[in-house]
Amino acid sequence: MAVLDDLLQDLDAESDVLDALVAPLDAAGWRTPTPAPGWTIAHQIAHLAWTDEVAALAARDPGEFSAFLARALQEAGGPGFVDQAAEEGAQLDPTVLLEQWRADRRELAAALAAVPDGRKLPWFGPPMGAATMATARLMEAWAHGQDVADALGLRREPTGRLRHVAYLGVRTRDFAFVQRGMPAPAEEFRVELTGPDGELWTWGPPEAAERVTGPAADFCLLVAQRRHRDDLAVVAEGPAANTWLDIAQVFAGPSGPGRAKGQFR
Repeated sequence: MAVLDDLLQDLDAESDVLDALVAPLDAAGWRTPTPAPGWTIAHQIAHLAWTDEVAALAARDPGEFSAFLARALQEAGGPGFVDQAAEEGAQLDPTVLLEQWRADRRELAAALAAVPDGRKLPWFGPPMGAATMATARLMEAWAHGQDVADALGLRREPTGRLRHVAYLGVRTRDFAFVQRGMPAPAEEFRVELTGPDGELWTWGPPEAAERVTGPAADFCLLVAQRRHRDDLAVVAEGPAANTWLDIAQVFAGPSGPGRAKGQFR
C-alpha cells in the first residue's frame, strides 16, 4: 500500500495547488471563462468535485456505481450527464462549491485507501485499481488546474508529480488509437522525457524504432490536450509515434477539440 499512500499524498498536494488558486477569488472571479468552451472556473471545480464524489462511490460500492452509471446514461441519452453535473455545480455559491470539493477530496482519499489489494474499480473507461484511480484523479486535478491557471493568466511551476501524468499518458497510448477508431500499434514505443529537475524519465525498449522525446511538462500538456502540439517541444520519430502525438488523450470519454495552435504563447 506504500505506493498508494504516496499517490494519495501527491493527489492531495496537486489539489492543494489548485485550491490555493481559487480560494481567494470573489464571485466574479469564479465566473471567469476558461479555455474549455462554455466552462468558467466554477465549472472546472464543480467537475472535479463531482468526479471525486463518484470515484469515491466506485471505490466504496462498485455495484452502486455501476447502477448509477447505467441510470445516468439512460436519463441523459449518452455521456452528456458529465457536463450537466458541472453546469449544476457551477450554479452553487462559490464558498459552498469549494467546501464541497474539499469534502469530496477527503472522502475519495479515505475510500481509495480502504480498497483491498487487487480489486478493480468500475469507471467511465476500463476498470482500474485504486492506485490507477488515484493517478487518474491527480491527472484531472492537474489538467483542470491548468485551465484555471490559464484563465487567471498564471504560470504554475512544474513539479515531479508530473511523472504520474506522463506515466498515464504513456499507458493510454492504445486507448487514444482505439478512441479514434484506429488499430493500436503492435510495437512498443520508446518515450524519453526530461523532468522538471532534469531527471530523464523513460518507458519502453531503448532500441525501439518509434520514439517520443521532449520535456515532461510539454508531453503532459499534449496528452491532456491543454496545448496544441505545434506549440510544444515534443518530438516524434517514426510514423506511428507521429500519429500518436496528433491524437494522444490521457482522459476517458470522447476526444475533445483541444487547444488551437498559437492560443498560448
